[in-house]
Amino acid sequence: IMKHFFKITGMTCKSCKASVEKHISQLKSVIDVEVDIDKEEVVIEMSDYIAIDKLQRAIPEKYTITEINSQRLTIESSTSGFKVSEDSKLKQLKPLFLIIFYILISSVLLNYKNWNWIEFMTDFMGLFYIIFSFFKMLDLKGFPNSFRMYDPLAKRIPIYAKVYPFIETVLGLMFLMRFEITIALWITIFVLGTTTIGVTKVLLNKKSLRCACLGTTLKLPMSEATLIENTIMIVMATLMLIDGL
Repeated sequence: IMKHFFKITGMTCKSCKASVEKHISQLKSVIDVEVDIDKEEVVIEMSDYIAIDKLQRAIPEKYTITEINSQRLTIESSTSGFKVSEDSKLKQLKPLFLIIFYILISSVLLNYKNWNWIEFMTDFMGLFYIIFSFFKMLDLKGFPNSFRMYDPLAKRIPIYAKVYPFIETVLGLMFLMRFEITIALWITIFVLGTTTIGVTKVLLNKKSLRCACLGTTLKLPMSEATLIENTIMIVMATLMLIDGL
């Protein structure tokens, strides 16, 4: 994997920044894109080298991009080429594991005196949605571009990617306030089921993408952990629906 540094001219506002990030992120082999308007720089992580002329064609004509230099990231050889080392991946996923751990402990503490699996799962799902939506809210402009890279529904309906953080917030409140739980469960299965389909395709195709589950503030790689967290929520929702029958 290579981290490439580029000089780009023509950007004047945050909309320019979002436009450049959007167009470049849609290119195959692009893992991550960061634009600095003040420095007029773009940093792109690539799994395979992309020629400068291809990058130029990918962005609007008013922008001009030139390469500065490249820095090789930690990689290891494999039969299929190169991949991010496991140590590096685990380090990147540490924030995700910590957040899920805290959600788990909080849900247990809320219910340990009068233990009930259904109540525990309800609190877990509520806290999960609230915390995960919080991180997405930190960059409401950047999140949709990352989310559309793998979510099938977000690809077809752009507005869905924009409102998704708010959907998670509403679902979190519904679970924590015990309001229309059955509706929230069905929405959970549909929403996370759709995302899981996209994540599965990415993993099967061995594409290197950034996971937007915690927004764009934390640079998380798409991995099996993303699939597992969605599966846990879907299983919980299914068990709760079965219990209510």
